[in-house]
Amino acid sequence: MAKNKSKPDREYITSLERGLSVLRCFSREEPEMTISEISAVVGLNPAVVRRCLHTLLRLGYIGKQGKLFLLRPQAMSLGSAFLESMDVEETFRPTLQELSDKTGDTTSLAVLTDYDIMFLVYVSTVHTIHHYVGVGQRIPAYITAMGRALLAFRPKDELDNFMQELDLKIYTEKTIPSKARLKQVLKQVNKLGYACAQGEMDPNIISLAVPVFGHDGEAVAAINCSTTTVRMEKEAMIATRLGPLREAAKKIEVELRRHPLLTHSISSRSWGDSLKTLTK
Repeated sequence: MAKNKSKPDREYITSLERGLSVLRCFSREEPEMTISEISAVVGLNPAVVRRCLHTLLRLGYIGKQGKLFLLRPQAMSLGSAFLESMDVEETFRPTLQELSDKTGDTTSLAVLTDYDIMFLVYVSTVHTIHHYVGVGQRIPAYITAMGRALLAFRPKDELDNFMQELDLKIYTEKTIPSKARLKQVLKQVNKLGYACAQGEMDPNIISLAVPVFGHDGEAVAAINCSTTTVRMEKEAMIATRLGPLREAAKKIEVELRRHPLLTHSISSRSWGDSLKTLTK
């Protein structure tokens, strides 16, 4: 959920935070940047950024071409360590692949991280025409069906904090225009148990999502079916996909009970409890 903005304690390593922020600032839109550009993105002094880059260069995570810095393949080891150690693919992909085969839709599983959803599994189909989505990619939660399926089941205090800090932007003419309207939508999602988003980030895409619950009732992830608006309209999407989606969610919940370590890893509640224990 929302980032922890309390003052760092004595155990908090600020230099590590800065190095990670530099590492995370590269994207599909900004694959290479100068020191001054990185400084502007992460909000750090150029001298601090230069030292971070020097360390990351020595470790092999960052490369340099002239004055431009870019990620090297070594950076993938950070994400792959999580995927491999938690058996993410083995636990989630078979069910999502089965769902995709049954519907002909692209299927995904994502979790909440800060104000975004992060994709952990993505099964594409020939019907996919929108921009590439890869494992580890983040998208603002409030404009996605999976994000709403997760936000709608968060505790009230967490959701209130999320709304207060959210920087709501308009991507298309169908993007929800206000926080007040978003609250109404999330209330309806909580009541119905599913979320549907059509054309709010990409005008050609429609997505239907349901939450995946952990053993303690927390919505720890969400799964979706997505396709083109040319292929499917909202009413038909709900009528034909909601049943298979809910069946798939139940199967994944069974798998999570067999993999408690993975459940603990993706649970924001467990993360909060761990942080409290660590800082005592």
